Amino acid sequence: MVFSSVAFLFLFFPSVLLCYFALPGIKLKNAVLIVFSLLFYAYGEPKAAAIMIASVVINYVSALILTKIKTKSVKKILIAAVVAVNLGMLFTFKYLDFSVGIFNKLFRLGISIPEISLPIGISFFTFQALSYVIDVYRNEIKVQKNIFKMFLYISFFPQLIAGPIVRYKDIEKQLSYRKHTTDRTASGLRQFIFGLSAKLLLANPIGSVADTVFAYDKNSLFSLLCWIGAVAYTMQIYFDFSGYSNMAIGMGRIFGFDFPPNFNLPFTSFGMKDFWRRWHISLSTWFREYLYIPLGGNRCTTGRKLLNLMTVFAFTGLWHGANFTFIIWGLLHGIFVCAENIFDIKKIPKAVVRIYTSLVIILTFVFFRADNINYAINYLCLMFIQGQDANLSLAIELLNPVNIAVFIFSLIFSLGLHIKLKDTIIKKTSGNSTKFFEFTEYLLSVLLLGLCIIALAASTYNPFIYFRF
Repeated sequence: MVFSSVAFLFLFFPSVLLCYFALPGIKLKNAVLIVFSLLFYAYGEPKAAAIMIASVVINYVSALILTKIKTKSVKKILIAAVVAVNLGMLFTFKYLDFSVGIFNKLFRLGISIPEISLPIGISFFTFQALSYVIDVYRNEIKVQKNIFKMFLYISFFPQLIAGPIVRYKDIEKQLSYRKHTTDRTASGLRQFIFGLSAKLLLANPIGSVADTVFAYDKNSLFSLLCWIGAVAYTMQIYFDFSGYSNMAIGMGRIFGFDFPPNFNLPFTSFGMKDFWRRWHISLSTWFREYLYIPLGGNRCTTGRKLLNLMTVFAFTGLWHGANFTFIIWGLLHGIFVCAENIFDIKKIPKAVVRIYTSLVIILTFVFFRADNINYAINYLCLMFIQGQDANLSLAIELLNPVNIAVFIFSLIFSLGLHIKLKDTIIKKTSGNSTKFFEFTEYLLSVLLLGLCIIALAASTYNPFIYFRF
């Protein structure tokens, strides 16, 4: 069940809101969220719910045992075992088939394994559970003795299947005490609607353009068409994922939780280092805290630092999927981040850096979208070569007035031009227009919700890219 589905918007979400606010006391409210979170996850894959529950129990018990052990060497062995079990589960369900396939090709074997379905969001809840038990081991947080609170932390449906990856210490107090006010509820609903609008009104129509282009046979592709597809996919994945994150953060606020932001206008980045401070912030933060710093981080020689960075980005790519295209995507980003650690891009004209950053983002996302490496390389080559038989009618058909309008709005919102305009007006009016903008945003959210309902009724195209991660 995705947030932008009819079942969620008109049945599940109203039901959980009604039950949540109808019952008094934090314990009953938590119970409502746990029950509905389990129903939410089991809706698509009942069997996968058992895997998620097992993850909760394993990490809950492991954390309790860690606090009882006094010997450092024994604690190290236990935390290593816990990490191995968590990653082992992730490997089995997400990477086993991929690994066996590589093994078969390398050694010309015919090993077969049973087809294993990928539990939705396993990468997200595994990383979240790992962060909890590692932080307990580091004595950065107190162990949670209430298994139901632990279950709510891991399984809370707004961020269960697509993040943001929330660290336990960020919501520890909110599991026991939360404020519910009219302003917080209204603000949460507004952010949810803005996220829903980004998904349905921008990501879906522009994603349809990207899917159309990437579905063409390579003999039908030419330079302009390839650029349209690459830019469209870049916009699609941004509004698809950031929209989903905003919906999760908005719902969290409605229920009294404050989740960290997951995106901060990444297409305004000044270089690729800056991009990863703005894109999928919770994932980059996780890898920095639990992989990069333990590897040595910046506290080592330049060569070792660069190796640490490349390791992190290789795993970042692999985290997204069991395919060499994701690994190459991660490694390419790692190469550019390493280059920026060696060469000071601040000495380069800002316009040049902006162009360089945009090109790297768009071109590398071709690997992220492509089904295989050969297709990605052919596609990238065609982006810079016109092609033998350029059929401009295909490009003209895609660049119809509606799609052009969607591209323009996507550009405006992805670059934060609407925020700059708002801030400029507020500054020039000495803050007197703040109330006006607040009222306008709530009015706009009502209008956008109406447009989202129309979009849902008018189209069956409603994919979610990160649903498979």
